[in-house]
Amino acid sequence: MKVLYHLLLCLGFWGCCHAAQADLVVIANPQSGIEKLSKDEVINLYMGRNRKLASGMNAMPLDMTAANTEKAKFYALLVNKNLPEINSYWARLMFSGQGSPPMQVESADEVMDIVSSNKAAIGYIERKKLDKRVRMIYDPTQ
Repeated sequence: MKVLYHLLLCLGFWGCCHAAQADLVVIANPQSGIEKLSKDEVINLYMGRNRKLASGMNAMPLDMTAANTEKAKFYALLVNKNLPEINSYWARLMFSGQGSPPMQVESADEVMDIVSSNKAAIGYIERKKLDKRVRMIYDPTQ
């Protein structure tokens, strides 16, 4: 009976975490010229492999600070890595001079403000915070 209880508890926890992860979307300025990005394009922008948008503009990916749970969810969903792994990745790239991490912001409100006023900015927020100031360009559930 205990084993069944623990199994159900774990499945319930996994379901909650999975649903929470699926609530994040990547956004851009409606004037950016970006309609949609693939998962690979989002990974390349957020992992520093590519800094150019299809329009030729230099991309300005925005990242939440480590204190935000959205950041951990985003990287787990995007590249299946936890924050210490992401931090280690960026430390290696910075040490070797091969790149720098995305600009850090404190909140989803700050992401919305920057993206809505900058054509090159992209960011991630919870789906429920979407409004007409921005355009959803990547939905991990599709």
